[in-house]
Amino acid sequence: MFALDATMSRQPTWDLACSLQAEMFRAIPRSSALQVQLLYFRGFGECRASKWVLDGGALAKLMSGIDCRGGHTQISKVFAHARAEHAKRRINAVIYVGDAIEENVDALSEMAGQLGLLNLPLFVFQEGQDARVEAAFRDFARLSKGAYARFNASAPQELAALLKAAAAYASGGKDLLELQISGQARALLAQLPP
Repeated sequence: MFALDATMSRQPTWDLACSLQAEMFRAIPRSSALQVQLLYFRGFGECRASKWVLDGGALAKLMSGIDCRGGHTQISKVFAHARAEHAKRRINAVIYVGDAIEENVDALSEMAGQLGLLNLPLFVFQEGQDARVEAAFRDFARLSKGAYARFNASAPQELAALLKAAAAYASGGKDLLELQISGQARALLAQLPP
């Protein structure tokens, strides 16, 4: 699952994610299949999920039809949707890209811990330098048995490498992630439980 904050502050990074999302599919061996569901929130209470897609072209088409709108974060809806989808079909990982938290961090931490109990790790990628957001995002990743990383939107190769690494994990677990050579992949791998 590929979840994105599509509130107004995220427009530049939304455009970047649209251009880089195909990197997730390039990280996967041809013999494997990666299915991705796009989940985003924006505006006044809007949180939507796409159908599951099998290729970068289909995901790019979905993303290109979405614009960012003002509104508060809805990370709790992302976590709740991931849990509900995981009950229907196994999800190997949730990738979340965001820059802010405007919700109760303790409640979100509880939800992240529940995902961890379900073996549904969060790969949480933060844009920006907000220390409060970083602390919470790191905790969500730890509680879910996932990983955290910060990226700089002015360095698109960082986000591309993170997306590739998370997709490799989602498709083939730690074994496939270990085959990734980027520093970002190594940093994520070091955070995952044995």
